Amino acid sequence: MERAWWKEAVVYQIYPRSFYDSNGDGIGDIRGIIAKLDYLKELGVDVVWLSPVYKSPNDDNGYDISDYREIMDEFGTMEDWEEMLEEMHKRGIKLVMDLVVNHTSDEHPWFIESRKSKDNPYRDYYIWRPGKDGKEPNNWESCFGGSAWEYDETTGEYYLHLFSKKQPDLNWENPKVRREVYDMMKFWLDKGVDGFRMDVINMISKTPGLPDGEPQEGKKYVSGSKYFMNGPRVHEFLQEMNREVLSKYDIMTVGETPGVTPREGILYTDPSRHELNMVFQFEHVDLDSGPGGKWDIRPWSLADLKTTMTKWQKELEGKGWNSLYLNNHDQPRAVSRFGDDGKYRVESAKMLATFLHMMQGTPYIYQGEEIGMTNVRFPSIEYYRDIETLNMYKERVEEYGEDPQKVMEKIYYKGRDNARTPMQWDDSENAGFTTGTPWIPVNPNYKEINVKEALADPNSVFHYYKKLIQLRKQHDIIVYGTYDLILEDDPYIYAYTRTLGNEKLIVITNFSEKTPVFRLPDDITYKTKELLISNYDVDETEELKEIRLRPWEARVYKIRLS
Repeated sequence: MERAWWKEAVVYQIYPRSFYDSNGDGIGDIRGIIAKLDYLKELGVDVVWLSPVYKSPNDDNGYDISDYREIMDEFGTMEDWEEMLEEMHKRGIKLVMDLVVNHTSDEHPWFIESRKSKDNPYRDYYIWRPGKDGKEPNNWESCFGGSAWEYDETTGEYYLHLFSKKQPDLNWENPKVRREVYDMMKFWLDKGVDGFRMDVINMISKTPGLPDGEPQEGKKYVSGSKYFMNGPRVHEFLQEMNREVLSKYDIMTVGETPGVTPREGILYTDPSRHELNMVFQFEHVDLDSGPGGKWDIRPWSLADLKTTMTKWQKELEGKGWNSLYLNNHDQPRAVSRFGDDGKYRVESAKMLATFLHMMQGTPYIYQGEEIGMTNVRFPSIEYYRDIETLNMYKERVEEYGEDPQKVMEKIYYKGRDNARTPMQWDDSENAGFTTGTPWIPVNPNYKEINVKEALADPNSVFHYYKKLIQLRKQHDIIVYGTYDLILEDDPYIYAYTRTLGNEKLIVITNFSEKTPVFRLPDDITYKTKELLISNYDVDETEELKEIRLRPWEARVYKIRLS
């Protein structure tokens, strides 16, 4: 297998608004990131993925960009950003920026021009259509609820916005748009950026004619995703982007691609196709979503998790590359979702980290995950800030008359603000995040869960993550070994092997508070064994044949086959 630095790296995602506030205005900023780089160095990560810091009216927390070449005032200046990059590079940390090019803000100069008249030179930078039978051009629903079309009185036409109405979609069919995007990417790469995470990149190509989605009884608007996810020209566009820009730099690229299958994942990531290094898929984080989508919550099962993860591991093997993650700025906290955020918070946070970091792919840590931060239960909707959450609550409670408490329970479980509460640095007021009033309240459990406490305790979740990252640097097998599932039918244990040459890793994780017995399959024999990591004290002379696991226990053994 071809070696590459981005395969061997561990990525840490910073959501700047919530990371660290340096000037007391309650909003995390770039100087705050600079102040905490030694902490990231201590953890051992290689790459920072920074969520958007570009100029933005902040309708969707920076994912609505009004100027791609400027920094948002709240976050600081371009000089601050340049200093941050320099300080990261000094510490051997690379920077991956968020690239948001499916849409811009409606306050972007291109859109301001576009909406002035039908013959404006910028009109074709966006997707404008006349209405149909006195209604929207089609029945697509926005990802944030309501119609994906907004009527604009100036020209009497509608523009497409797959997200907020303040996020009009760019028209990638227009070669001028693509040229603008590539020039902007070069601007940042020439400044020294080490790559891009590309927001909803598989939505940039829409099916010509923009056909209606499948009508659903009782619903005015429906998903049009089959006409804009993995659209007809998406690979052509990405190959052009690679040819024009990406191939000219030694960088890392990861595409956010909702709705991809492993087969499509290979199309994006197979090196011979010259598109992207890896993609984020969402199959494993959709296991607790019913047919009605994200808010139609159902219990997830370990059997489904095994099936999904294994499918992606095996189908991309030797052809593409996986991104490994359990949470990010759009997902609830991993330990609350897949672990136990009460009695066994520390044990289950370590188990989940083991389960993920030992797979083949590049692991991503979301800020606060390394100290075991949890979901939050704010007393009422007034405390929430996320546009998706607020729109959903309004729609369900005000329009459909649903029980507010039941809707809140959905938010407690799945809402994006779970991931956006401020980073918990210490046990002082506002968790040491700000001296002012934070833009969103801090999770009340910061007194127990914070960085200061984690650094002081050698058995903390932090030190465990640090060890996992170190192991990755010491053992090629963790990066390049092939993955195989074992004990497929066990209801509590997720165990798998990684194989490289005559070495094998045996990864054992207990996804429960029960004490199941791990039995080594008969076809695995070994000469020697070494315990690489565990989240409980283990007698290293204990035989591998049969192990009674403790609640949420994780162990990784390295065995030599001959």
